[in-house]
Amino acid sequence: MAETVSEAAPAKLNLALHVTGRRADGYHSLEMLVAFADIADELEATASSRDTLTVNGPFAAALGNSESNLVLRALAAFRARWPGALPGGLALRLHKNLPVAAGLGGGSADAAAALRLFARLGQGEFPLAALFALATTLGADVPMCLYSQPAEVRGLGEIVLPLQHFPAAHVVLVNPLVPVVTADVFRRLEQRDNPGLPPRPDPLTRPAQLGLWLDETRNDLEAPAIALVPAIAVIKQRLALIDGCILARMSGSGGTVFGLFGSSAQAHQAAHDLRLQWPDYWVAAAPLLGA
Repeated sequence: MAETVSEAAPAKLNLALHVTGRRADGYHSLEMLVAFADIADELEATASSRDTLTVNGPFAAALGNSESNLVLRALAAFRARWPGALPGGLALRLHKNLPVAAGLGGGSADAAAALRLFARLGQGEFPLAALFALATTLGADVPMCLYSQPAEVRGLGEIVLPLQHFPAAHVVLVNPLVPVVTADVFRRLEQRDNPGLPPRPDPLTRPAQLGLWLDETRNDLEAPAIALVPAIAVIKQRLALIDGCILARMSGSGGTVFGLFGSSAQAHQAAHDLRLQWPDYWVAAAPLLGA
């Protein structure tokens, strides 16, 4: 392995997130529709004498490269599951393009990208079911990020049902660059036993169709996140007023807000205008990855 191998870690978006119950162990049962935007962190690997991780990019300072980093945990777990499959050492470089603690999958997406990259590099067979089982040990979001395609997700995140059809749509992402701690949001959640997702159209093929269905859904973490970061509500209201915006909603536990668009031109124009309005915020426009 002389060359550098890379793998993208696309941003995860919770288009809908319903908290349907709290289990005896304290974890929450969820029902979600997730999609992934074509904007990503990038992970690279080259053979080395030992395992190392270097983090660079615009959001590197917020992440660090300690042993607790999910990429290194993914590497340790892969080596333990398939001893000898990887080179004796890997020099990993993570280019952190996405904000941290932003409701975009973050470290989970990076860990899933690491598993995909190791499976490409390794000697042997690495069945998806085995990689999925390994992903479940690394965090609730890692299994869905392993697929990185539109899916209905249930339970703690371990039930992932990829969609066969998904419309060509675009998103504008806005983050006020205030980190949001998921545990803090859940602590402020008042209602933990909410209705699940409504029946989903099948096939789901048009942006307007997706928007109509999403109108019947929610992100149950939005209200507690707004209580912590009021700017989330302001961003959501502003996005909802933009021509062509089908839906505006917070992703995950925040604080990124997405606007759903059917047109690339409208999404990029909206992003341009929002950068002028909020020069200190992170603003991006990207297509959603298809089924």
